Amino acid sequence: METFKLGELFCGPGGIACGALRAKSDDGSFTIEHAWANDYDADTCETYRKNICPESPETVHCGDVRGLDIQKLGKITAFCYGFPCNSFSNVGKHQGFENEKFGQLYWYGIEVLKAYQPKWFVAENVSGIRSAGSGDFEIILNDMHEAGYKLNVHLYKAEEYGVPQTRHRVIIVGIHKDESVKYRVPDPAVYAKCDVTARTALSNIPKNAPNNEVRKLADKVVRRLSYINPGENVWQAEERLGEDFPSELRIHTKTKISQIHRKLDPNKPAYTVTAAGGGGTFMYHWTDRELTNRERARIQTFPDDYEFVGNYSSVRKQIGMAVPCKLSEVVITAVLNSFAGIDYPWIKANLEEDE
Repeated sequence: METFKLGELFCGPGGIACGALRAKSDDGSFTIEHAWANDYDADTCETYRKNICPESPETVHCGDVRGLDIQKLGKITAFCYGFPCNSFSNVGKHQGFENEKFGQLYWYGIEVLKAYQPKWFVAENVSGIRSAGSGDFEIILNDMHEAGYKLNVHLYKAEEYGVPQTRHRVIIVGIHKDESVKYRVPDPAVYAKCDVTARTALSNIPKNAPNNEVRKLADKVVRRLSYINPGENVWQAEERLGEDFPSELRIHTKTKISQIHRKLDPNKPAYTVTAAGGGGTFMYHWTDRELTNRERARIQTFPDDYEFVGNYSSVRKQIGMAVPCKLSEVVITAVLNSFAGIDYPWIKANLEEDE
């Protein structure tokens, strides 16, 4: 039996770690334990400490990664990082490496790979990373390859893997070149019977679950929501109702963002939980109210006893930035099965891999 020691950069509130610690190979021969983690946000780090490593809070290094002494973090045999996606999101300007503040933070993960040569790593980012900048994605992959890793790159659709949310993310799995191990993308057909509807995801939340307070909305917002059908946003409601949609409730903006006052459809997966955004982008229940943070956490597949630290807006941001725990568990279980030599169901047509 082998237990991989996991290090993380940009760890967020622990979505990857929560899934990783639940993962194990089908024969039980490979598991994972936390070694160290880093994030720059104080509330986020406290959330991680409280839920992932309460007995060793000192292993979470809170601060800007650019001031982190990577050489002193400690030996690891596995590594995960969801490097900041601000430069690569389709919602943004696709600045890529031209964005000096965020565009090159991926490099600190490369430094970790070079310093500790873990047996495997997982890196996650938004789907837009593939087309950001001028060949930026190819540069990232080349740097990972030169650090000593065989790569498997795939666009994962979370709703196909038991996550009640249409969240599409590029995940890169790297296996050290010295390991005679080949990772395959797990077949989503295994999860075809999972109920990923929002109705099921948000049902039976315990009354004492943390972070479940309902935020009071302005009367005008409640009135606006009353005209919007489940699954619609405000623009679709206006188009459907025409002159019957009250003029004082209309929103006059140049850009029509699809998530503005958009309600969940109870019979479909939720739309993507996000961290950023202003008024009207906070996700709305089909019963004319904003989602609670616990409901957002449910959509991100955090367990009900996972307690987030911070005020309402801080917690909302943490949840939106996280990797869904279930998706992390699926991918990392496949990694562990690969090391165990277990032939799990995988996608035969995945061509985005480095031989």
